[in-house]
Amino acid sequence: MPLSEVEKFANAIIMAKRSAKTCEICYNISTQSPCEICSSNNRNKSVICVVAETKDLIAIEKTNEYRGLYHVLQGLISPIDGIGAEDIRIKELLNRLTDETVQEVILALSPSVEGEATSLYLTKLIKPFGIKISRIAFGLPVGADLEYADEVTLARAIEGRREL
Repeated sequence: MPLSEVEKFANAIIMAKRSAKTCEICYNISTQSPCEICSSNNRNKSVICVVAETKDLIAIEKTNEYRGLYHVLQGLISPIDGIGAEDIRIKELLNRLTDETVQEVILALSPSVEGEATSLYLTKLIKPFGIKISRIAFGLPVGADLEYADEVTLARAIEGRREL
């Protein structure tokens, strides 16, 4: 790559770093705060989808299926890595739930040990608010063969089945 192209690329990275902000409401990374999602009048403000990282939010947005708000925890509880509940954005999520417009919290956390621990912890904290708590279904990706799926994935796929 020519030096001029490398310099353009480097300057683009520097500009992206300078313009990136953390949304004061959901903790998404954006060029403005509040972010485009939180400031939109076209979103369902009664549902909050909880994700671990901004990349998870982006993946859900790409589906064009979800029209609610988000909350980015900026991590998952992981005692082995020294990350406790106080190290991620749980307190901020609970503060958002005091708003009476929120009727449902969707937990969209990975099915890892850390994701499971965080989901259980959040469920215990959210239940007293009287808000519906749901979790995204887990299962087999499109095109996967059953014979190569592990037992936990198959069990989740059966658990998350729906009537046709």
